[in-house]
Amino acid sequence: MPSLPAAPQVTARRRAACLAELAHGTERFLEPRRAQCPWCGSPRLRTRFSVPDLLQGRPGTFGVDVCRDCAHVFQNPRLTPEGLAFHFRDPQPRTGDPRASRRRMRATARVMLAYGEPEGWLDVGTGDADFPEAARAFFPYTAFDGLDPTPRVLRARAADRLEEAYVGHLTTPGITDGLHARYDVVSLLHQLNRTPDPRADLRAALGLVRPGGHLLVELPDPASAFATILGRWWLAHTQPRHLHLIPPANLRAELESQGCAIVRTDRLHTPHDLTVATALALTHVLPPQDAPWRPIPPTEFQQALRAALTYATAPLTAAAAATDHALAPLLRHTGFANTYRMIARKGRRAA
Repeated sequence: MPSLPAAPQVTARRRAACLAELAHGTERFLEPRRAQCPWCGSPRLRTRFSVPDLLQGRPGTFGVDVCRDCAHVFQNPRLTPEGLAFHFRDPQPRTGDPRASRRRMRATARVMLAYGEPEGWLDVGTGDADFPEAARAFFPYTAFDGLDPTPRVLRARAADRLEEAYVGHLTTPGITDGLHARYDVVSLLHQLNRTPDPRADLRAALGLVRPGGHLLVELPDPASAFATILGRWWLAHTQPRHLHLIPPANLRAELESQGCAIVRTDRLHTPHDLTVATALALTHVLPPQDAPWRPIPPTEFQQALRAALTYATAPLTAAAAATDHALAPLLRHTGFANTYRMIARKGRRAA
């Protein structure tokens, strides 16, 4: 069940380094505001909302816009490279049930059984290689490799969860030079919403897929009714880490323009919308937890008050979780579904 993120351990050295970085100002963390949609170029934009970092309380306010023509949802203004480095430096607190996450990963891997046993599979943004570990139950003879911007991928290889590990991004110069057309499957699970240029990542990923191989993509669906109802409290809207939300029609058109055939599209629903919204709202109103970007640590009284209020409000989160799970079977195939999966087969002339 999603819950409030635990307070991080903050050392004096970590706080001093973070505050020294912030002393130069946060304006450099954001680009100038865009006047056109980054997906289709339309100037017909509408601001959905502006919001602070509800999850970790990092400094700054972030805008989320939607294109009136293609329905692409994006952060506007977008984070600069310095902003990306600052906000993506620490792992995002996990808000989900690990057991439910493993079940979802196994379900995602299972759908690929229809396309044969891959010889090689690259999981992008693999982290600790939890997904390759889950997929190996269905593909015991597949060589799983992982790409991730953090050293976690190296630890996953050391733990024999991966054959090869690469530290970086799909578009990092030189990182994939020797991997052209190497893989039967490349998976991008909840990755394109976190990258500054999802089209560039798609092209780079397709370059690693063999002709006839498959690209597996999962993304939050910005057309979900929960996105409208919950607004800033919807998990996929949380800022500043979610840079793009791509509607299924836009992703399909882009993949087809790259010479791919869409072989399967599924509507999925992860029962966490009401739970995470409740947890985020509570995080926003409770006394703040300690963090290296806060110049003054919370007092003992504030820490005790937060702990007591967190305990007292736990039934609210539990009730929201129970509602999420009770409604899940009814919502899975409706406009409330919060996720979609798309599998594309690379053609002979694909990028």
